[in-house]
Amino acid sequence: MITYFFERLVLERALEMMNLVSLCDITHGLVPKKSTDLFVKPRFTSRGYGITRLPLLELNSRENLNAKRIRNLRAGPIFCKSYGDAAIVYQEEEIPKAKLIWRAIKLPIYSVALVPLTVGASAAYIETGLFLARRYATLMLSSILIITWLNLSNDVYDFDTGADKNKKESVVNLLGSRAGTLAAAITSLMLGVAGLVWTSLNASNIRAILLLASAILCGYVYQCPPFRLSYQGLGEPLCFAAFGPFATTAFYLLLGSSSEMRHLPLSGRVLSSSLLVGFTTSLILFCSHFHQVDGDLAVGKYSPLVRLGTEKGALFVRWAIRLLYSMLLVLGLTKILPLPCALMCFLTLPVGNLVSSYVEKHHKENEKIFMAKYYCVRLHALFGTALSLGLVIAG
Repeated sequence: MITYFFERLVLERALEMMNLVSLCDITHGLVPKKSTDLFVKPRFTSRGYGITRLPLLELNSRENLNAKRIRNLRAGPIFCKSYGDAAIVYQEEEIPKAKLIWRAIKLPIYSVALVPLTVGASAAYIETGLFLARRYATLMLSSILIITWLNLSNDVYDFDTGADKNKKESVVNLLGSRAGTLAAAITSLMLGVAGLVWTSLNASNIRAILLLASAILCGYVYQCPPFRLSYQGLGEPLCFAAFGPFATTAFYLLLGSSSEMRHLPLSGRVLSSSLLVGFTTSLILFCSHFHQVDGDLAVGKYSPLVRLGTEKGALFVRWAIRLLYSMLLVLGLTKILPLPCALMCFLTLPVGNLVSSYVEKHHKENEKIFMAKYYCVRLHALFGTALSLGLVIAG
């Protein structure tokens, strides 16, 4: 009798392992967390000197429970990821549609439109003592439309190359329409350009038009065919130039132009401010690729992070943060930037340290490093606000 139940127990364990193997998918790494997720272990009770199985009714109820567990398991597949020699098994959570839409909108990223504009307005205020609110509002709306074009067209062209194949928050994947997304991107570009050109003509400032045209051209060659320079690792330099020296300086010229003063001087204060804005903006782009390294490499997108790897990339972020505040110190000590401006910007140092430490700690964890770009956005927005306030106080 004991031999019979021992053999039966071994057989049940063997069947259980066969079920585990049958649920595995080598391509996608489908495995259950543990065997108890699939089956309830059979219980045995001892009475006297013999061993007897539990009543048939209880076994039937347990079989029903096992069947329910299998159905639940099908609803939530379990993925196995490996980092080096250690395998980490986790269950993929279904991301709510509302959260995907929020990620697709990328609302925090629109700070890259507001910071150059606000810093340019503050620099113009020092020179003229004027704040042209209506012109500022027009430029803000136009800038938001330009950023919308960048985001939408980036999703379209990354969809074409396969870079966004598994990106759930891609606008193309959410809408299921490449043509509709591209049409919305082109419409946003046309409206944004119209607003910028109208403001530039109203201010009679040709230099500003040329600078803004250069900024938009940087955005085009960054992602659009046949150029797609981001695939050659040139995205960060283009981002630096577009949002820093080109856009920030152009906004300074437009918001400082009036009937009394048509041509503002390009001082070291303005140029240094634009360099700092471009630096923090390009840092956002750099950190946004940490969780996309494998996907970028698969489609031939050789971003700086693909070339460096995440470990060296995390080290690069640390030194980039140090370089940012070192430049700020030099600009403050040499009085190229006003002292209040430098002091205000140094208040953001804890946020800079947060970015550095977070990236160093989580650069191998795709589920967490995704948030790195949002920490960079926070640094960019706070640094830009501090820079603007410092300029206004100094004025």
